[in-house]
Amino acid sequence: MKKVVTLGEIMLRLSSPGYTRFVQADSFDACYGGGEANVCVSLSNYGLDARFVTKVPKHEIGQCAVNALRKYGVDTDYIARGGDRLGIYFLETGASQRASKVIYDRAHAAIAEADTSDFNWKEIFDGADWFHFTGITPALSDKAAAVTLEACKAAKEMGVTVSVDLNYRKKLWTPEKAGEVMASLMEYVDVCIGNEEDAEMVFGIHAEDTDITKGEINHAAYEDVAKKLIERFGFKYVASTLRESYSASDNGWSALLYDGEKSYLSKKYDVRIVDRVGGGDSFASGLIYGLVTEMPLQDALEFAVAASALKHTIPGDANLVSVEEVMTLAQGDGSGRVQR
Repeated sequence: MKKVVTLGEIMLRLSSPGYTRFVQADSFDACYGGGEANVCVSLSNYGLDARFVTKVPKHEIGQCAVNALRKYGVDTDYIARGGDRLGIYFLETGASQRASKVIYDRAHAAIAEADTSDFNWKEIFDGADWFHFTGITPALSDKAAAVTLEACKAAKEMGVTVSVDLNYRKKLWTPEKAGEVMASLMEYVDVCIGNEEDAEMVFGIHAEDTDITKGEINHAAYEDVAKKLIERFGFKYVASTLRESYSASDNGWSALLYDGEKSYLSKKYDVRIVDRVGGGDSFASGLIYGLVTEMPLQDALEFAVAASALKHTIPGDANLVSVEEVMTLAQGDGSGRVQR
């Protein structure tokens, strides 16, 4: 069984029920999630040995986050305990022309104050095939950036394939700081995942003649972005999700994968959105699954896009689907007929 390790923050998510606004809510729906945690849950659902690494407080709320991972079969043995709080984010789900909103309450969370001494990477990566992180984790604090760098170095020394989802978050750091920190991590990365905003905000690489707010995508421009990323950092593969935002409720969803010589373009899905949080994470986990199980590149890309199309229909952060469900959609059955 292939083993994948991810490092990041898991947070308490508090959502206003249904499509209500924050000011209407008398209660909030609670679940747990975060970029790399979402990836780990998906990979565990796909039957891989998935290990999540983080730091959570040594109290009941921290344990709730750990339990949320364990119920999906995620290996939590190397989660460090300590610190005072678990990060929180509040979600108001948009509809039609009203955008969704996220408010963070994550300052001084346990993972942001973790130290490199909290993790024994030689033990963590023992037997691992793949390591995944996102740009969110090093954005949390200088300490979290140092932990991420140490993990990348250890993974590379142990022959583990490393992937990153650039995941630029403007509420966490500036483009200048992101570019500086992320560039120092890229020398250890084999597979880079990111959309057009990530490439531009982190590395100043712009996709020409593309405007997702108008539903306009120039595939040649995305291939050019991928080429520039490979030229600058020497990645083996670059993948980009292609989101066409018609409204908060309806998106076009596809992706491109570039291997340094050839680009692969997936089919496009027109998705009616139930919950778009975790859409990028579900694409990343699908691509990791396809690559680590040695699918042909086009098949790996189609699996990733189909998986993430399904995630948009599922409330919560995590993509709770099976390999069989993803394969059914990837192979052309998007009818939505009742399965009896």
